[in-house]
Amino acid sequence: MLCAISGEAPTTPVASSKSGTVFEKRLIEAYIAEHGKDPVTGEELSSADLIELKSSRVVRPRPPTLTSIPSLLATFQNEWDALALETHTLRQQLSQTRQELSTALYQHDAATRVIARLLKERDEARDALSKISVGTAPAAGSNDAMEVDGQSVPSYIQDKIEETMKEKSGTRRKRAIPADWATPETVSTFTVLSASEPLYSGCTSIDVNASGSLALLGGSDGKAGIYAIPQQSLIARLDSGDGGAIVDALWAGEKSITAASSGAIRIWEGAGSSSTAIHTHAGGVTALALHPCGDILGSVGADKSWVLHDLETAKSVVQVYGESELTSAHFHPDGHLFATGTSSSVAIYDVRTTTLGATFGPLSGPVASLHFSENGYWLALAVEGESAVEIWDLRKMAQVKALDIGTRVESVRWDWSGQYVAAAGPSGVSVQHYAKGNKSWSEVVRAGVPSVATAWGPRGGSLVTVSKTGVVTVLGAKGEESDAGDNL
Repeated sequence: MLCAISGEAPTTPVASSKSGTVFEKRLIEAYIAEHGKDPVTGEELSSADLIELKSSRVVRPRPPTLTSIPSLLATFQNEWDALALETHTLRQQLSQTRQELSTALYQHDAATRVIARLLKERDEARDALSKISVGTAPAAGSNDAMEVDGQSVPSYIQDKIEETMKEKSGTRRKRAIPADWATPETVSTFTVLSASEPLYSGCTSIDVNASGSLALLGGSDGKAGIYAIPQQSLIARLDSGDGGAIVDALWAGEKSITAASSGAIRIWEGAGSSSTAIHTHAGGVTALALHPCGDILGSVGADKSWVLHDLETAKSVVQVYGESELTSAHFHPDGHLFATGTSSSVAIYDVRTTTLGATFGPLSGPVASLHFSENGYWLALAVEGESAVEIWDLRKMAQVKALDIGTRVESVRWDWSGQYVAAAGPSGVSVQHYAKGNKSWSEVVRAGVPSVATAWGPRGGSLVTVSKTGVVTVLGAKGEESDAGDNL
């Protein structure tokens, strides 16, 4: 009897009850433990299926090659030769592996050096670009040429800023709240007056014109539209074909302005029949802001820069680089300060000189939205992923209040009177009221309307919000629902 596995006479023979094959017990048990099958037939086999065979102990004969000293020496020589050949092969493989590893390390080091050099050249190029003097005239039809040397603001832009500052600061601080402005009691009765169908998927912003009758919004497909609030319908579709999502939109008088993640800023005339494009940012635009004079547009982008644009000529006039990506922006009501949100702070620049005047922070994350109060010294901001609206005082250079809304806040907006700050998020809209008499804050209304952005209607009598799917919702007092068409 010979073992079906080793081919030799078994010391402890066993037979499979399924195939009848004879095996060495030690070998077949090891095979069953690893495979669980009969090595001959491939059938399922267990130790219980083995039958021990009784036989007289057989002395296994020596192989013919081990019966003499010369044959033993020949066997040892063959084994030694095989061992020496295997050792030589292993040494060759080790040498080749070392050479490949050395080459890979050299390539990695070279790649690291190239990347470091390119980053250095990029930073030098950005610095040189911010200081270069453009002396050649722009090509015909081009709207992207910079008209300034370095980071200096053109004199005519500075004059506009100075005039606006004198006009706004002289009247803003003395004016009283209009008699017909919405009272806290009126705002507390806000409810849903109307809601549109989903208009633009991936919507992130909304702006309402001065009369409150038109809303401007866009979506992730790069298309925008003008929505008539009283008629609850789109009256104009704005499709530039620039690519990228519409990340921000605002009104500048009768002009509608959109910004795309592709880096394009579009100034639309009238009902959107024609537009002018501005391409200044090296990366995507992240936010827009309109200067109080109405003729200057501010934009911030992922390329760590903020830019001032002259809306009358549709040209960029100055570009200033910072240290990190900019996420949000807003002009001070006097027009001399420009606040930009970054990944961990708020940087406030003097628009006239483009110098950094102050920094609020550090914050717990990127600034999702920020907005100056009309009182001129409060700045409300929302940090991405947080549930609080932070109120910072420009006079104290510190946070003076944190209004916990209880849910994530994505957009904050003060009303024109500076009494109310609206906070919008995926779980709804909250309006916080500041009582100047007793210097206290209180929530006057909360509506479960999912929103990514919001805007105040005329005289604080309504709130217009938009959701991520582009649903435009108007909130107002029920008693004034009949007047919504006139007020909006």
